[in-house]
Parts: sequence; C-alpha cells; structure tokens
Amino acid sequence: MRCFLETDMTTFSSLGVPEHLTTALAKRGITAPTEIQTALIPAAYAGENLIGEAPTGTGKTLAYLLPLLARIDPALHTAQALILAPTHELAMQIAAVARDLIQAAGLPIGVQALIGGANIKRQIEALKKKPALIVGSAPRVQELHRLGKLKLTGVKVLVLDEFDRLLGKQHLDDVRALIRLLPPQRQALLLSATAGTAAVRMAEGLFAPRLIRVESTNETYENYYDIVSFRDKIKAVQKLTRRLPIRRGLVFVGRSFDAEHALEKLRYEG
Repeated sequence: MRCFLETDMTTFSSLGVPEHLTTALAKRGITAPTEIQTALIPAAYAGENLIGEAPTGTGKTLAYLLPLLARIDPALHTAQALILAPTHELAMQIAAVARDLIQAAGLPIGVQALIGGANIKRQIEALKKKPALIVGSAPRVQELHRLGKLKLTGVKVLVLDEFDRLLGKQHLDDVRALIRLLPPQRQALLLSATAGTAAVRMAEGLFAPRLIRVESTNETYENYYDIVSFRDKIKAVQKLTRRLPIRRGLVFVGRSFDAEHALEKLRYEG
C-alpha cells in the first residue's frame, strides 16, 4: 500500500513557478507537476544546461516552457528564447501551447513560429513585432537571420525538442550552424522521450548538459499488434473500436491525405 499525504505533495509554486503561471495552469486543470517537471524545472531555473528524458505524455513541453518564460524580459523587444523542433507539425504544436499559456497568464510576450514551407514574407512581416519567443526549424531560422530579419544576439535560452532527432544526421549540420549564431552564454535545454547513447554523447560535446532521466510512469500499458494488408488497415481499426473498451484513442498515420481519408471512413462507420 502507498500513502500520499497532501502536505508532502510537490506543487508548481514550490518549484519556483510564479503565481501568474500557476494560476494559468490551474485554469486548465493542471495543479500538480509530473515527475519530469519536478526534476527539471528547478534546475532549469538555476540556469543549468540540461537533458530531460521522459516518456511521451509526461509533460516535457511545460517542463521547459515554464522556466523559459521566466527568463524572458517583456521590456526587451528582441528574440530571447529559441525552440527548435525536427518537424513543422511539432513546431506549430509547441507554439500553440506557448501562446495559450502566455495568454492565460496575461504576459506581454510575443510568439512566432518560423518553419520552412510557410510564406516567408508573412514571417518577415510578423518579425517586425519583435516576438520574444521563436519556435521553428533550424534552416528557416538561419535563412531569416541571413536576410537580416531576425537577430539572435539576445537569445538567453535554446531548447531542442526531440533533440535525439535534431542531433541526428538529417538535422545536425543545420543545428550546429545555428548554434554558432547564438551567444555563447545561453542556456540549453534538450528534451526527448528516447535519448539514445549517440544523441547524448553529441549533446555532451555541444552543451555539457546534466542528464535528468525519468525511466517510466506509474501507469502500466498493454501493447499488441496486428499485421494486416494496406487496404485492410482502416477495417482493422474499426474492428478494434468495436471490440475494445476504448474511451479515448489516437490513430497515427503517415500523411495528411491518409489522415483525412481515415477520418472520413471512420466517421462513415460511426
């Protein structure tokens, strides 16, 4: 038997999170920090370079956003924090979470997503508002810097979300080039659900971070798979939804077109 006393519970306030941010979290029903948040937030507030490894869904985004927002001075009209992501979808998701939190907390902080494939003229126009928080892909951030539209000399915090991918072969050269454009004294926060040995070694060479690892959650999961032909995938999902007591579920697909097709078919089947 495990007994948890309320007086022993860790709170966001006890981690040093300001009241306006704890209030913003409470509005969204978030009142108690997760294990990775409890371990990482105080160290991030202290200015350490950190690697945070924790399972998916354990709150890594808030673990770095909360201390990051504390480092931003709204009176300084320049980019002060930079978050890099390996995919455009993740970058947009992070930017949305940041905007929501900032708005709920009543902070005068601008957020701008800078990703490739989007209209660069619109991004240049948005940068005229001097957003303090930049979220995006390394190539587009570098491009806007080369054009003289984005200054990086005021960046205090660099975040690599899914850093194991960002420090892999596909993204490493762009990330390295971007790091050279940043002030040498900036803080680095690296997060991932799967921090492999090679990625950790690469991170150690670039940032000399301290590793904070949360091995698992308190929940248990049952995993299984079913091999079916390509044309039978949606039918297989339909059968699963009928046979299993699913209250909420996620279906992952490879392309936007396939996602729309799957949604249409599943809705048709009720």
